[in-house]
Amino acid sequence: MSKRQLVERYHKLTGEEFSVDNPEIRKALRVNTLKISEEECVKALREKGVRLEKIPYLPEAYWYEADFPISSMTENLLGYFYIQEAASQIPPHILIDDEELKHIHEKKSRGEKILILDMAAAPGSKTTEIASITKDEIPIIALDSVAPRITILNNNLDRLGIRSVLTYKKDARYADDVEKQFDYILLDAPCSGNYCIERDFFTKRSVNDYQKQSQTQKELLRTAERILKKGGVLVYSTCSLEPEEDEEVVDWFLNEFENMICEEIDFPLGEEGYTEVFGKQLSKEVKKTKRFWPHKTKTQGFFIAKFRKKK
Repeated sequence: MSKRQLVERYHKLTGEEFSVDNPEIRKALRVNTLKISEEECVKALREKGVRLEKIPYLPEAYWYEADFPISSMTENLLGYFYIQEAASQIPPHILIDDEELKHIHEKKSRGEKILILDMAAAPGSKTTEIASITKDEIPIIALDSVAPRITILNNNLDRLGIRSVLTYKKDARYADDVEKQFDYILLDAPCSGNYCIERDFFTKRSVNDYQKQSQTQKELLRTAERILKKGGVLVYSTCSLEPEEDEEVVDWFLNEFENMICEEIDFPLGEEGYTEVFGKQLSKEVKKTKRFWPHKTKTQGFFIAKFRKKK
């Protein structure tokens, strides 16, 4: 398909015309409060000429501008902050929100063991964020199937001073082999990406790609359902804007597993998922998901669904 045809799909989905050229995506970072306080980090960065603006919908997160690459700053090398696009920072907070943190503290006080799984972890953006949210106190198993990516993940864990994460080189479709049941699972699934983050996106992608990718996503979700504890939380996310990888996958998952409940996502950004896609009717429950259109949110494209396994 041509770029025009692929973009027309977006116009049909949204019911509006918009440009996909030169999206205004702001660069973002989050402070690693496991090593430094938010106030100290912000002060240090500003003193060195980094212009920061607090992101209102995320804790410890800032949009930034600088006249130099902040990746080379001593503060970054010391792990005081992590460069991470704003939408990418949202799934960990959906997985473990304030209410879930309360449950975690209650379970810990009773001596109960809690275990978290990141099924597609490298390079570690969301893994390290989950560790930060849980104060590096809850065991996290992080999987990735590519050895060099595991090396990058381990380097990021070391740089940020995180000790709660155990990494495995493993295809998460076979995560059953770990022989563990998990309280929380994040599946930030392999996907087709979006036009904000990949050069020449429209010359590389086709609907066939989206349909093929969705099969892998479904295999991963099948495994996630098997290893999720009763009452446990599963967050499925992609940086894809394609309904074949988003709403249609959620619709399939809910039809396939009656023991999985799609939960409302309480977050101030994004819009509800579509329950009709190109004339195809989906479960009304899909409306509870979140979709992030770049021209509306000023973030990269993203999609998030939250599930809970019935007790």
